[in-house]
Amino acid sequence: MYEPGPSDEHLAAFGMTRADIPDETFEVLPDVWPAFLTFNAMSTQWRVGMGGAVGLDYGAISAVTAFLGLSKKQTARLFPDLRVLEAEALLVMSESK
Repeated sequence: MYEPGPSDEHLAAFGMTRADIPDETFEVLPDVWPAFLTFNAMSTQWRVGMGGAVGLDYGAISAVTAFLGLSKKQTARLFPDLRVLEAEALLVMSESK
């Protein structure tokens, strides 16, 4: 989701094009599906500093989860999982610099 993948130049060095790379699929466990939906919907809600993304804008979570039809209780339950997704995304984004 946040990894850019190889450049066209890197692929060409191996005689490949983007068409040679299969689409990645992954499974999301039902227990964390609401957190994944929320994280995906929050993709434009990153707080950004001089060095890039620093975290999600937590002030937007309740509005986003309301649009997704989640209750306040469901939002409270998914918050720890959302923070795990946020931390992993920040790690991947920092590695690509």
